[in-house]
Amino acid sequence: MKFRFTIALLSLIIAFFFNTSLLDAQNLEGSHPEREVAITFDDLPAVSTRQDIKSWNELTDNLLSIIKDNNVPAVGFVIESHLYDENAYNTKKAELLNKWLDQGLELGNHTYSHPSLNRIPLQKYEDDLIKGEATVGKVLQEHNMKLRYFRHPFLQTGRTIAKRDSFNTFLSERGYTVAPVTIDNSDWIFARAYDNARDKGDKEMMKKVADAYIPYMESKFEYFEKQSVKLFGREVKQVLLVHANTINSEHFGEIARMLKNRGYKFITLQDAISDSAYKSPDTFTGAGGISWLHRWAYTKGHRREFFAGEPMTPEFVMEEAGVTEE
Repeated sequence: MKFRFTIALLSLIIAFFFNTSLLDAQNLEGSHPEREVAITFDDLPAVSTRQDIKSWNELTDNLLSIIKDNNVPAVGFVIESHLYDENAYNTKKAELLNKWLDQGLELGNHTYSHPSLNRIPLQKYEDDLIKGEATVGKVLQEHNMKLRYFRHPFLQTGRTIAKRDSFNTFLSERGYTVAPVTIDNSDWIFARAYDNARDKGDKEMMKKVADAYIPYMESKFEYFEKQSVKLFGREVKQVLLVHANTINSEHFGEIARMLKNRGYKFITLQDAISDSAYKSPDTFTGAGGISWLHRWAYTKGHRREFFAGEPMTPEFVMEEAGVTEE
């Protein structure tokens, strides 16, 4: 009898600790909400202070290695003029696009010359987009894929509703879907500072810029996550815009780890924009190129106080980049 009592008591103790451990594990898992993000890279094949094909190959190979290691179904947006050396078409730079597609990734159109829809006539902008299809459309076709995504340069979509609506009709007729952005940032400033320091042989400054880059990007995610909750009462499926530059080719792995630690799963752009939030009205016609979260906020009538607290690029990074405003 005493033996059976001891066994029963021992079973209760084991069950208690097992259930407590299970609960703790569940709580630990729940400490990071399930989040999803699509990763997009602008300005392919590369944006760098160095224009030689060797540097661009190294940049591309390093970046694609990080993307592959982290199972990121990225989309890269191509600027056709980046395939030219002055007026001469560089087939070796064009071949870099095949590396993206050979890895199972997707490419989109970022125009020929990266103009602003806010600043040039609609017809000229549409002509530039068509000219931007030349190489990316061809390489996609060779991989049995279709050109389906467009990313506005500077995220500027026109200063009038009429101009924007006309352009959207044009896009639809050519089979495009706009690639929105919810996590906007100034990675391009960090990239320029990093390149400038590298070109001067200043490894100490390169490290300083890189060390500031990861916390900056995390603070941007935290900010836009909160903006999403303020707008929709939940975190939407996010879309991140970064660039095919040197700092990402060497440090995007750290960004990927940071995002995983925040509970993010990497998803396709198509999956991200299937979120009902992306059907929200957008009547923003301001001069700036801003996040779609903020476009939706402006459309809902939110003003200055709603947007307070957005993280800024550190002053030393701005100075090293030679940039005066974000």
